[in-house]
Amino acid sequence: MGLYLFGLALAVGFGLPVAVLSAAIAQGRAAAAALEGMARQPEAAGSIRTSMIIALAFIESLVIYALLMFFMLQGKLPGIDALAQLPK
Repeated sequence: MGLYLFGLALAVGFGLPVAVLSAAIAQGRAAAAALEGMARQPEAAGSIRTSMIIALAFIESLVIYALLMFFMLQGKLPGIDALAQLPK
C-alpha cells in the first residue's frame, strides 16, 4: 500500500508540471518554426499559420487532458490522518 501511495503522490506532484513544461517547449518550437517558415516564404504564410494554429490546439488539448488526470488522481490521495494510521 505504501509503494502505491508513493507512486500516486509522485504522479500527482510531478505529472502536471512535466506536461505543462513540455507543452510550453513544444509550443515555442512550433511558433518559432512557423515564423521562420513565414519569413522564408511569405506567400505561404496563410497555410503555415493555419497549420500552426491547429498544432497549437492539439498541444493545448494534451495539457488540458493532463490537468484532468491531475484532478482525478488528486482525489485518490488519502488525507494526513489516514496516512498516520497506516502500519509502519
